[in-house]
Amino acid sequence: MKNELEFDVVVAGGGPAGINAAIAAGRGGARTLLIERYGFLGGMSTVALVYPWMTFHTETGRQVIKGIAQEIVERLIAIDGSPGHLRDTVGFTNTVTPYHPEKYKLLALEMLEEAGVEVLVHSFADSVKVVGGTIKNIRLVTKSGPIRVKAKQFIDSTGDADIAFLSGAPCLKGRENDQKTQPLTMKFRMRGVDVSKVKEAMKRNPENFYKKTPINELDELPLTGVQGFYKEWNASGVPINRDQVLFFIGPEEDEVLVNCTRVQGLDGTDVFDLTKGEREGRKQVMMMAEFLQTTIPGFEKASISAVGSQIGIRETRRISGEYSLTIEDVITGIKYDDTIALSGYPIDIHDPTGKGVQANDIEGDGSYGIPYRCLIPKGIDNLLVAGRCISTTHEALATTRLTPSCMATGQAAGTAAALSLAEGIAPRNLDAIMLRKKLLEGGAVLQ
Repeated sequence: MKNELEFDVVVAGGGPAGINAAIAAGRGGARTLLIERYGFLGGMSTVALVYPWMTFHTETGRQVIKGIAQEIVERLIAIDGSPGHLRDTVGFTNTVTPYHPEKYKLLALEMLEEAGVEVLVHSFADSVKVVGGTIKNIRLVTKSGPIRVKAKQFIDSTGDADIAFLSGAPCLKGRENDQKTQPLTMKFRMRGVDVSKVKEAMKRNPENFYKKTPINELDELPLTGVQGFYKEWNASGVPINRDQVLFFIGPEEDEVLVNCTRVQGLDGTDVFDLTKGEREGRKQVMMMAEFLQTTIPGFEKASISAVGSQIGIRETRRISGEYSLTIEDVITGIKYDDTIALSGYPIDIHDPTGKGVQANDIEGDGSYGIPYRCLIPKGIDNLLVAGRCISTTHEALATTRLTPSCMATGQAAGTAAALSLAEGIAPRNLDAIMLRKKLLEGGAVLQ
């Protein structure tokens, strides 16, 4: 057995950010390894059933996330793994992108192989060796014993900033005043749903649904998501601390993904809290399914078809980087000289302690820029971060955490790692103009 490996770039975490980072690094000529703790890729999209992808567009419908992320969507369309970008019938965003998780798992492996990336699953980093501000290696815990992996550049796309934290880079968690994070959610799927009955219920009683729901267009649009049934929920007495029912249609036409459980007050980086969360989340799944079956039109013959392999995590650690994106940056739609990705997803904070959700729209052209500096942790020279754990405030994380945004920062991190190697410099010293040029060549949208 090999107990030591060496690569140019090592990407820790095989979720949407890590997949895109590894593809970008591999295409950039770097010998790249992608490490994933589960036996399959996809991160929260597959492990926790986070569905659909929201959103590649601004509120007006302009697509601001393309590049590798759009390539993935197009290749899924080609294998009947996604219908592409569809109108969001909840009305919270302009579009959502349904996808088939099993086809996504396989497609990701194919694209990584095409890019020359090696993949190692069932592997979990538990320590990082740092000398003089440079990561020398990370140690993996595996079924076949510990493995040390050396690299010139590392990318942390673990979602929880595991590599940054273990390396000693400064990290933050949750709200500034009390460190409480957005709640955990155990998502689940139900089959046997009569979607036509759901749609008719919406048309009969529009005020029972989210204020931006395009009720008048439902006859022309495929139903992609539903937020509401406020009257039924408020009368239910179900002991889940939220204020509405939320579910999304697909991937099959009689199938829905239910996003209604809410587990609060736990730390997603604490194994004892995670243990509590898994139990509480699964209890809430059963309560929620019974409520839907007995109360909501169209669910009379529905049954649970899948529950997340683990509870979904919205927020844990994030790095304190060279710059921290703020809620003001997002709302005003500011762009930067070192913007490496755009996003059109609004602020979406699930209250860490209460029932509600704080939502704020983006002004200007409906998009904001994510600076390259948000990907650079303080104190470590050969580490970049992508995905949910980039440098933001608690409030701004409520938009950067969404999957398409994570895909975009992943592509940026992988591209930057490969460029830094080619230039023989630390990522923090990389010329942002050069990076942006390379990203534009890779299909990214930056203005």
